[in-house]
Amino acid sequence: MPVQDSLIPTAPAVAVLDAIRSARTVLLTGHENPDGDCIGAQAAFSRVLESLGKKVIILNPDPPESVFDYLSDQVSYKAFDGSEVPDHDLCVLMDISELGRCGGLAAPLEAHHSTKLVVDHHVHHGEEWWDMAFVDRSASATGVLVYRLARALEVELDLLACHGVFTSLVTDTGWFKYSNTDAETLQIAAEMVAGGVEPDRLYASIFQRNAAALPGDIGSLLANFEYAGNGTIALVVADPAHGPFESNTDVLHDILRSVEQIEIVLFLRQTSDGRIKLSARSKNNWNVNALARRFGGGGHVKASGATLEGPIDAAKKALLEAALDQFAPELAGGQPAR
Repeated sequence: MPVQDSLIPTAPAVAVLDAIRSARTVLLTGHENPDGDCIGAQAAFSRVLESLGKKVIILNPDPPESVFDYLSDQVSYKAFDGSEVPDHDLCVLMDISELGRCGGLAAPLEAHHSTKLVVDHHVHHGEEWWDMAFVDRSASATGVLVYRLARALEVELDLLACHGVFTSLVTDTGWFKYSNTDAETLQIAAEMVAGGVEPDRLYASIFQRNAAALPGDIGSLLANFEYAGNGTIALVVADPAHGPFESNTDVLHDILRSVEQIEIVLFLRQTSDGRIKLSARSKNNWNVNALARRFGGGGHVKASGATLEGPIDAAKKALLEAALDQFAPELAGGQPAR
């Protein structure tokens, strides 16, 4: 599948491909707390670049989660420690277009002389600061874009790259149950399985390795969640007295979104470093991205996150006020913002 010029608003497709072909050392980076889409896309693209003879460095603000060890055991994911950024001539930001979401990496990356290429499928807010971009907001995952680039560069994906692309697809589509699952996504997934991916083994690795504390954690949260917005918003706050909440929150979101009347789930938790993290999910295209942006965050229309100012009670109050301000008129009309 060739890369289409229409998918790259800031540079012709040929310029993107030429920049990749001419680069000698490529640094791949992503957002804070990189998820499966980011990690999987980086793994796959690193193999594509290495097959072209490039030196590849993966440097993220944070290390990958342990559930992705089937990738990190074979791919070197470095976490930024504040030291000097390795020299490189092409920097590829994957699954992100806003440099600020690179955390402490943002300033040194911006200052580096390298060409900046964005490979992403999120809505971008603000000025276009990069040198060139391969962006398609209709793509279900960044791994889709890596697949397209590999095809355009005439590179066959090896087994590790197939694992990376498949990881990207399943984590950003909720294992193909979200509305962003389209025919192209399923076609690519089928090709990855034909390339050697065993879906049951990846599912077990990603989704069936939760800590023993998960059932109790989820149970305590479900016992204390609050309804807002005439019962259409579920607001959940993890009690900081119980320590940092580090369990998988996707289970919580899925349970609450299964309730027919709930359209929006907002979850606040305090991390081990004292930050207050928001995880927001919705059904039927209610725009939680716009809500997250009020607090400097971002993501997708139906799945976004942000970091709020503490303490957690103040964060809860500010979040609820912002949510009701944004969603109350829409909820009253029964129609989501698209």
